[in-house]
Amino acid sequence: MAKPDVVVLDYGSGNVHSAVRALERAGAQVTLTRETVRIQEAAGLVVPGVGAFAAVMDALTAIDGPRWIGRRIAGGRPVLGICVGHQILFERGVEHGIAADGMGEWPGEVTALPDDVVVPHMGWNTVRAPEGTVLFDGIEDERFYFVHSYAVQSWDFDQTVESMAAPKVTWSHHGADFIAAVENGPLSATQFHPEKSGDAGMQLLKNWIDSL
Repeated sequence: MAKPDVVVLDYGSGNVHSAVRALERAGAQVTLTRETVRIQEAAGLVVPGVGAFAAVMDALTAIDGPRWIGRRIAGGRPVLGICVGHQILFERGVEHGIAADGMGEWPGEVTALPDDVVVPHMGWNTVRAPEGTVLFDGIEDERFYFVHSYAVQSWDFDQTVESMAAPKVTWSHHGADFIAAVENGPLSATQFHPEKSGDAGMQLLKNWIDSL
């Protein structure tokens, strides 16, 4: 049986090679590229990200990444964002008083974690996953590895009507509740680093790969 074909988007972000290796160990055939044909044709696209929100958006925009990511999402083609690759899917980020627009796939603003806790939030933490989760299936009670000082701390998506298609939001806590992951049709993302989260992170990546 052929391994699912996954592209890790190469736009100059750090930490991409650890993501590539983790995805390979989880059972994918992985290519690191920014080639648009490969981005569109792959069974899955992973968007990593480390550093500042605005810098990641600038780097993505320089290779027209938001357009190609958006095309995949519009076509129902799976995308997984990791860390700042998760954050830029929201409406905007505010760091050191400077606001930058995100992709706006989800409502919400990336802001600083409370100033009465140690930042960055670095290390292992639990999550609160919703019923019906795919990413956390079988690992709902595990810990995952976080490295961040900013997060989305509220969720304003209209969920007045219960639906199987409603986004599934996973939360964690460091001084305040913040969004640790979202699953929304073809689009999923995690604030933590699954590639640094040991066996639990490996299982999460396998769950995503198996869903492609």
